[in-house]
Amino acid sequence: MSDVPGVATLAPSVVAALPLPAAGREEVTDVVVVGSGAAGLMTAVALAEAGRAVTVVTKGELGAGSTPWAQGGLAAVLGDDDAAELHVQDTLVAGAGLCDETAVRTLVAEAPRAIAELQDLGARLDLAADGRPALTREGGHSRDRIVHAGGDASGAEVTRTLAAALRARGIAVLEHTVALDALRAADGRVAGLRVARIADGGALVDVADLRARAVVLATGGYGQVFTATTNPAGATGDGLALALRAGAEVADVELVQFHPTALWTGAGASGQQPLVSEAVRGEGAVLVDADGNRIMAGAHPLADLAPRDVVSATIAAHLRATGADHVFLDARHLGAAFLERRFPGIAQACRDAGLDLTGAPVPVVPAAHYACGGVLADLDGRTGVPGLFAVGEIACTGVQGANRLASNSITEGLVAARRCAELLATDLPPLADAVPPAEDGDVVDPAARSLITAVTTRHAGVLRDAEGLAGLARTLAAVDRSAAPLDLAAVEATALHTVATLLASAALARPESRGCHRRLDAPGARPEWQVRLVHRLDRTGHVRTSTVPVQTGAGERVVA
Repeated sequence: MSDVPGVATLAPSVVAALPLPAAGREEVTDVVVVGSGAAGLMTAVALAEAGRAVTVVTKGELGAGSTPWAQGGLAAVLGDDDAAELHVQDTLVAGAGLCDETAVRTLVAEAPRAIAELQDLGARLDLAADGRPALTREGGHSRDRIVHAGGDASGAEVTRTLAAALRARGIAVLEHTVALDALRAADGRVAGLRVARIADGGALVDVADLRARAVVLATGGYGQVFTATTNPAGATGDGLALALRAGAEVADVELVQFHPTALWTGAGASGQQPLVSEAVRGEGAVLVDADGNRIMAGAHPLADLAPRDVVSATIAAHLRATGADHVFLDARHLGAAFLERRFPGIAQACRDAGLDLTGAPVPVVPAAHYACGGVLADLDGRTGVPGLFAVGEIACTGVQGANRLASNSITEGLVAARRCAELLATDLPPLADAVPPAEDGDVVDPAARSLITAVTTRHAGVLRDAEGLAGLARTLAAVDRSAAPLDLAAVEATALHTVATLLASAALARPESRGCHRRLDAPGARPEWQVRLVHRLDRTGHVRTSTVPVQTGAGERVVA
């Protein structure tokens, strides 16, 4: 059992069923892909190439997820001085003991193929003089292995490439459509989705059942559970909450990576914040305080290129000690011409905020960036629920461990998407009859969203402690629910409440500091906690949590 007082008897409650509107029509397809970031787009393209009928459901416009905001690039071993073993070890070190080494080795081995496939689809990567992809370095990497495009527009180019490939293949796309809940067969397998189109004002209309032989979730992360994040507005954890309600297990939800260098735009800034890519530090920029003293010197052997968890925690500790609102990133010595050529988007974002990347240090602060945990799945996307698959940031495959290595995210999304598509091309389950879902349930009042994000930010940010986390759990448990009609605001508020509840419970249950999870009251890592915290929903809507050792996957023990 956990040695955190009260955790053994604490079984937090989340919404177990939504008040679903009745479906007015039904469609049948082979596979429904939810989400249109890199992982979702690549899954759909690869499935279509294999002859499968695919429908893509996306909450915004096609490609409007987190991927187009990615600046740095994609990690792959392509340099003459690099080796697969070096990439593996860099990933394992960054992951702080919670990586699945087999999954990491698969990712590293298949990453170069993913880059080549992007190029085959028409991606315009930045090239070196010899015509090969140009490579740069980011935090935690021992070699230059980051492929990039448009200087600092790598994610946008990946999105453009894959969206064009999807359109060229005539794949059905339902934009501005939200996935409400999974349809289930009598034996529990997922047999499709109930979806609704989002009308003006967030009303849900044109409700439909999409019956399918498989559902692939590629809905990204849940950065919007914090008041300030680099994630776009749609990153509210809808897919994770849907998977939990469908019977899937989720893991490592407490392991949220905070990017060290979001642009500081003023006290009280909220919503999506501009990102200053780690690649700027990879090219030689340094973090300094208001007096020009370096923040990372002596904090880690890699200094400003330490893994992200180390840099964010060092900045957070500095801010806590000094009372400052932010630190600074100094790139002036790199020269204006180089910065404008290599990082045109970042330089413009700074100008838009009234700052000059080329002429003065710019203010930066850590912000929620990436969910290392998610729906428990393997690199083929398989979850514990037949018919339900998860790829990309929503999935917890063990690749990212307790802290993602820079630029491994889009790489993982592409590799897992291709593997999932190859699996479903040859081993697609038969179409199952769906049991009519219960249409009674409850939702979290959308008015509670600001409270949920504020208290999660206050108590479960970069630095945490048991007292704050326990208070967070109590606040979340008291949030009002109702049987009000379902709209987009209610779907998102309910998902954010589910995510925050899991995060608080897991962070309280993990009495150590490891990777992204930093406890002020438990500053060191503990060997016995080299485990995953895995959550499932019981029939009463209570969350049950167990630990599963990373190395063996055996010896499960109940935490709550």
